[in-house]
Amino acid sequence: MTHGERREVKIVLAKERVTDLKRWFTGYVQTFQYNDMELQRNIDLKKDHTRRVCTEILDIGGKLGLDDDALRLAEIIALLHDIGRFEQYARYQTFMDGKSENHAELGLQVLERHGVLTPFDDQTRGVIVRSIRYHNQASLPREETKVCLFFTKLLRDADKLDIWKVVTDYYHREDKERNGAIELDLPDTTGFSEEVYRDLIHKRIVDINHVKNLNDFKLLQIGWIFDINFPPTLQHIRERRYLEMIRDVLPESKEIDDIFEIIHRSFLNST
Repeated sequence: MTHGERREVKIVLAKERVTDLKRWFTGYVQTFQYNDMELQRNIDLKKDHTRRVCTEILDIGGKLGLDDDALRLAEIIALLHDIGRFEQYARYQTFMDGKSENHAELGLQVLERHGVLTPFDDQTRGVIVRSIRYHNQASLPREETKVCLFFTKLLRDADKLDIWKVVTDYYHREDKERNGAIELDLPDTTGFSEEVYRDLIHKRIVDINHVKNLNDFKLLQIGWIFDINFPPTLQHIRERRYLEMIRDVLPESKEIDDIFEIIHRSFLNST
């Protein structure tokens, strides 16, 4: 945060808050246990994702010079941001919000039902709630505090870094066994949508409603680069070569080459 943002709100959080929430998170996730290997694999997928997002957000926050209290708040937001995914998958066997319900709002219902945020003061609780609410929205609200927007952007960057890890590991796996939960049950057909191409060529986040097949979904993931907020995140993207790894599993196409040239010129050149 800038000095102005630090003055806007004083964050004070004891280490015990994080420890207690980690303990609650572990206990809550353990209530979702299945004999079916596919169901359990996807519950574990989100559990492991959450823990890695916590690591990513602490890394980015540390590189930005956040103090210990701000880092604790960042870690709490990361820990709770996808808590709705577990109930979502248990109810609907999908992670696609459009085919079930908004996982961020479902997560806030879970937190309310369990009284998870009761120990926090109103100001801190508000930042946590709104950061979770906004983390999966196409765009952020204009009328919001700088502090809330800062932590939301921090979460969105950390979340993207780990989703890129998950999908690139998946696309380059050796066994080639398909996982409909990761692919959002999209068909693996040839080509890609003209609407997706237009979104990206104009440097826009892809509208999920334009996604018709798995190639569209991969292009959407490449387009997340247009919503990166902090230099340390961009540095990780360059070093880990996530976008290049997704490009490797897309069809050869002049249109896709044009998209990637724009992205490479704008974001991936380190000079």
